[in-house]
Amino acid sequence: MTWVAQTPPQAFIWRRLHSLTGIFLSLFLIEHLLVNSQAALFFGQDGKGFVHSVNAIHNFPYLPVIEFFLLGVPILIHLIWGIKYLKTAAPNAHKTNGTTPALPQFPRNHAYSWQRITSWILLIGLLGHIVQMRFLNYPISARVGTQQHYMVQLTMDNGLYTLAPRLGIKLYDRNQIEMKAKETFSRIHDASLGETWGAFAASIPKIFEKERHQSEQLTVHELIYEQEKKERLDWLKALKTFQLKKNEVVAVTDNFGTAELLIVRDTFKMPLMIALYTIFVLAACYHGFNGLWTFMITWGVTLTTLSQRFMRYLATGIMIAVSFLGLAAIWGTYWINLTS
Repeated sequence: MTWVAQTPPQAFIWRRLHSLTGIFLSLFLIEHLLVNSQAALFFGQDGKGFVHSVNAIHNFPYLPVIEFFLLGVPILIHLIWGIKYLKTAAPNAHKTNGTTPALPQFPRNHAYSWQRITSWILLIGLLGHIVQMRFLNYPISARVGTQQHYMVQLTMDNGLYTLAPRLGIKLYDRNQIEMKAKETFSRIHDASLGETWGAFAASIPKIFEKERHQSEQLTVHELIYEQEKKERLDWLKALKTFQLKKNEVVAVTDNFGTAELLIVRDTFKMPLMIALYTIFVLAACYHGFNGLWTFMITWGVTLTTLSQRFMRYLATGIMIAVSFLGLAAIWGTYWINLTS
């Protein structure tokens, strides 16, 4: 009799993809928290390790493509199938009304329940983290000459005054931004002394329109001058996009890593954000490395009781170590390493 191979059920394939993406995301979690911990653990170095690592990542070629396929797609697959798990999950580690079994005496039942609980925490926390770090607080950039500048909005504190020269950043409050606007205006625009910044700002579109019509008639020197003028206007426009409150400033730096370090520092000086990120990191570490233990069983790596016990100890050890890295970044970036 001839045996005919059958195509695995679609649900089986999706479960295996869910498992594979989970282990990949756990590896990313290690890398992510290892980088973040450098903002806090190397005391006296002003987060130089963090800045170097973030700049190295930011300079990867085709970074948006890498992020989409190596992070976005795995997260989406794991998220979609994980939500299906959550809808059909039946935790049994706590007391029930009798309609469903309750088996709290088995430790793995508790692990299963916490895996589902942390799923909900991660679903909310990950969305909040992405919105905050990639949209709300993401640095605004502007180029002047060959130098790229990155701008971030911060809540002012006394430590920023001493930290600024060490990190090579410039701070601008509302008054200083207006002064910078007038200074830029006086350098690049031949106007009467009575013309205001508002009138100049209103004339910018006309300036650009005039440039387009006259570009063919300009000399090389004039082209360079006009390009420099446009870059300075774009830089100033980026600076003025921030709607600052009285106790807020814009920090300007010449590298992306320092801008990210300032965002992390500003985030973790707020007690509420410390509490939320502490819960988020602990949930991520538990979910990732409890998932590592089940991954090894699912894929047939640990089949014996002894190997499963060893893997449980190893996964627990990794979970504790990675949690420490994450908590160090949360609690140590501002309150220990970069207070002043």
